Amino acid sequence: MVALQVQEVVAKEQLLNMKNSLLYIFVLLSFSSFSQDTLAELLDKHNRQSIPYISVNELAELKSQTNLLDAREPAEYNVSHLQNAIYVGYDDFKLKNITQQLPDKTSKIVVYCSLGVRSEDIAEKLKKAGYTNVYNLYGGIFEWKNNDFPVFTNEDQETENVHAFSEKWSKWLLKGKQVYNE
Repeated sequence: MVALQVQEVVAKEQLLNMKNSLLYIFVLLSFSSFSQDTLAELLDKHNRQSIPYISVNELAELKSQTNLLDAREPAEYNVSHLQNAIYVGYDDFKLKNITQQLPDKTSKIVVYCSLGVRSEDIAEKLKKAGYTNVYNLYGGIFEWKNNDFPVFTNEDQETENVHAFSEKWSKWLLKGKQVYNE
């Protein structure tokens, strides 16, 4: 009888240890699948690299020769955007609006969003529509601001405010003031 009780206790301990091990593995996998250590890892995870990237430094040098398209939502754009950027949106993107505003399909276009994920989707639509000189801003407006380049309000005033999109994505905005809803 005592031997049976000892076996039951040992079996319960083994089961508890197995449950704890599984819980530990689950927690570890959960954190590793939702976090990236670098911007490159984040973009590799979410993008197909179907559109060539342009760095913020390259864009700063060529900005006057480039059409900038902001592929964020209105609330984000209204907080701040790159100077002279055309709002095109993401959820409400309409290709027809772009073809009317930018009829020259060989003109240089740089699409950006917060980090460069949504902008790749919009840039792919432009590429499918025949635009041949389209780029995705690597790291988006966050990387632009992180490199001390200015962002502007709708009144063309420089601001430190940048819409941080979400708590999860805000960790990539290292400079400026994070804004969530305005």
